[in-house]
Amino acid sequence: MRELFESTIERLLADLVTPDLIRHCEAGHWPTELWAAIEESGFAVAAAPEDQGGSGASWGDLVGVVKAAGRHNLPLPLPETMLANWVLGRCGLQARNAPLGIAMRSTLSMDGARVSGTLFDVPWGRDVEQVISLIPGEQTMLVVLSRRDAEISTKRNTAGEPRDDLGFKNVTPIATAMLPDQWSDDLLWWGGAMLRTAQMAGALETTLDLSTRYATERVQFGKPISAFQAIQHQLAQMAQHTGSAVVSAEAAFAESNDQLAAWQIAAAKVCGAEAAGAVAAMAHAVHGAIGFTHEHALQQGTRRLWAWRSEFGNLGHWAQRLGRAVSQGGATSLWPAVTAGHLAALSPSPVETP
Repeated sequence: MRELFESTIERLLADLVTPDLIRHCEAGHWPTELWAAIEESGFAVAAAPEDQGGSGASWGDLVGVVKAAGRHNLPLPLPETMLANWVLGRCGLQARNAPLGIAMRSTLSMDGARVSGTLFDVPWGRDVEQVISLIPGEQTMLVVLSRRDAEISTKRNTAGEPRDDLGFKNVTPIATAMLPDQWSDDLLWWGGAMLRTAQMAGALETTLDLSTRYATERVQFGKPISAFQAIQHQLAQMAQHTGSAVVSAEAAFAESNDQLAAWQIAAAKVCGAEAAGAVAAMAHAVHGAIGFTHEHALQQGTRRLWAWRSEFGNLGHWAQRLGRAVSQGGATSLWPAVTAGHLAALSPSPVETP
């Protein structure tokens, strides 16, 4: 199934996502035709169970789809919609083949059947049809809210992608469900971090490819700049960082089934965030001034790397979380955790905003 997903999404995005379209979207436009093609493909609901309108695909099957979204700088909330439908399906709610939002942070509370509070930094919050959030309590409640009921404060990240605040005042949710007992209040935080690891991995692959091709084609002092040892060293370092980020993201998705794999997600976010900073810097060093120009494709990817490395927890946040968990487990816990891929002291807990 994974190979079919990857070949299909690659053809779709390669044909429809162009630098001009990305610039058009960064100017504030919603790509209606592109989203219609994604809806028709079924990827938006692929992670939901079949009996809830999805394909029942695992995250291991879908990692290539999320990587492709990062590789092509997809200007749509497809990864977030996939995660939202995965949560909806496992809470017994029907999947929605429409753009869905998730919140990086929330102050929502429930009074009877009414919901009030603010969802912060919702990807494409102004454009999504509905947004899901979790409200802690004796048992955590999943709520589905209509974007039309929200007061929207528009914002953008470094890449020009919408990251809006949605305020709700005494509104009735479209749907509610109790979150399964084995899931924590910050499930969406962990899931969002997992998505960003794969998106960064895809963007890193594109950045490395652009830099390698440019170094091969750019001639200076009578020979390609790829012949110079300093450039070769930078390209080698970029490849090393990219490989680390790709492998760690693959592991995070492969180990996340009914439960998200905390150890792998935290480690992948650290690897991806570190790689994003290093690779983007070296890519611009290889390209020189041309890589920063509005017309060049490089800056479309590197700006996303700079933005995504900080979303759902930055490098410091996840490094500290891993460090505290290892320290709590004691000196003898580290190697067994590495070999087993699990650390008891590292588990989803109330979100600590970086």
